[in-house]
Amino acid sequence: MPDTILSRIRTLWAGAAACALAILGPGTPRAEAAPAPASSTARPNIVLILFDDLALMDLGAYGGEARSPNIDRLARQGAMFTGYHTSPLCTPSRAMLLTGLDNHRAGAGTIEEILPPQMRTQPGYRLRIEPEVLTLAERLKAEGYRTLMAGKWHLGHGPGELPDGQGFDRSLALDASGADNWAAKPYMPYYTKAPWFEDGRPVRMPKHFYSSDLLVDRLTRNLDEAPPGRAPFFAYLAFQAVHIPVQAPAAYADGYRGRFDGGWAQLRQARVERARALGLLPAGAAVDGFSPNARRWESLDAGERRIAARSMEVYAGMIEAADAAVGRLIRKLEARGELANTVFVITSDNGSEPSDPVHQPSMNVWMRTHGYAWRLEGLGGPGSLNFIGPEWAEAVAAPGRRYKFYASEGGIRAPLIISGPGVVPGRRIAGLTFVTDVAPTLAEFGGARATPEAPAMDGHSLRALLGGGTQPVRGPNDALGLEVSGNSALFKGDYKIVRDMPPLGDGGWRLYNLAVDPGETRDLSNAEPERLKTMLADYAAYERRVGVVPLPAGYTMQKQLAANALARQMPFLATVAGVLLLVLGGAGFLAWRALRRRGGRV
Repeated sequence: MPDTILSRIRTLWAGAAACALAILGPGTPRAEAAPAPASSTARPNIVLILFDDLALMDLGAYGGEARSPNIDRLARQGAMFTGYHTSPLCTPSRAMLLTGLDNHRAGAGTIEEILPPQMRTQPGYRLRIEPEVLTLAERLKAEGYRTLMAGKWHLGHGPGELPDGQGFDRSLALDASGADNWAAKPYMPYYTKAPWFEDGRPVRMPKHFYSSDLLVDRLTRNLDEAPPGRAPFFAYLAFQAVHIPVQAPAAYADGYRGRFDGGWAQLRQARVERARALGLLPAGAAVDGFSPNARRWESLDAGERRIAARSMEVYAGMIEAADAAVGRLIRKLEARGELANTVFVITSDNGSEPSDPVHQPSMNVWMRTHGYAWRLEGLGGPGSLNFIGPEWAEAVAAPGRRYKFYASEGGIRAPLIISGPGVVPGRRIAGLTFVTDVAPTLAEFGGARATPEAPAMDGHSLRALLGGGTQPVRGPNDALGLEVSGNSALFKGDYKIVRDMPPLGDGGWRLYNLAVDPGETRDLSNAEPERLKTMLADYAAYERRVGVVPLPAGYTMQKQLAANALARQMPFLATVAGVLLLVLGGAGFLAWRALRRRGGRV
């Protein structure tokens, strides 16, 4: 018994730490009606749809393999941005999206899983929206908007920090980096449960559901609590698609049978070619290949190739399932007579997710105890812990370099579609735009006025561009910086400096001209040293302005994840240790009594 408990403790801790490290590295499918563009003098309704870990080219409108007819129609009838960038991680991006402030000024310097303990009390690193900061929901609510939210939150825990404390009248929020899509359970050992909240209170979820459908069901139900036209509304829909676990109804995934059998190199090359055809990559511009540690597709045996290809079939199916849910939301607004006066925004928090949570020491034990499996049969269905892994992540990141976690283009260049009244249809906007630009744009649509006592937004409104203007929101001498746990970038005109930290990067700065080299293949640091020096000075000024706190000496994301996971598990391990001591003490007492009965002496 004691050996079993000790083994259990070791196994649970190993699984938790390993999986923490790993996060670094229903119905019949159909097309739905899409809204026609309209103009109105009334303040519009606003629907902000955020995908999780969706790459630049994943949607059909951007050349992706997944069928997304509803979103594609919104793209055709509105504006598609091809130079939009975000941060490389979810919490910082969500903070900027909802506040219009740099993530440090908003309160989310990084994500909790990799935050050093000594930084948790520092301004900008408390990983919840700072009290003096106003969210878009608060700004619009002050102008008479109903404010609704459904989906992943990950912007603070507890009273005042969940959506109900940040301006949302009604909300169904997942307070975690992710969770299972079929049941209310965690997806990795870092979490002991899937923490869902309704209007700030813990809520019991249905026994069975599919996340994309559930979120739209809840959002439309909350919409129906007020009659159409009484007041405009702001609805924030934060999908779990396509975050790990990558799961989708078989009816969607089966529609991609064989689509990815050629492997990740073939997929990346096909996306690069489509990127050229769509103008996402200049003619003649080079692109990087795969990271040095990437496996060759041909090195996998037949069984490994089949499950890898199926994982991408599920990935595409998950995107299509989310698009179908968007179609149901569109139909609901049409039935309420509110569609023509609704602005839609569709985007992603960062680039593609490379993590493999399955192939870690002792993870199989955690999976069995939590009802998970990883096998071809039923992959992506209930109980399946599916993922796409680093090679597919690099493939779908095309034409960009690297993926989520890094400030290279594969990690931060994302889709952005805006459609509705006041948006000229059929626009393709190529200039540099950033995640902080969304909140001021929507605030202007909603007539939200500046609040002197709240920090001014860092972003720029895109309203003039959407209305047909051609003046870029940033001039050639305007510097735009970003930083998340050392992974950093600064844009200025056509140029970008970027620093990627280990394991894929070396922590050094590089200089690229994105106008001709968006694939970041030619480092110009030696050719243009004065430009590099000037942009590094601009970046240093950015750090001072927003309050970037230096990382501790020797910091790596991997080591910090392991330490944070151990700290997270300590209360549980202390409880188990106490039980173990009681068991050992009881066993010793029984042994002592047995010896006495036999006439022995201790």
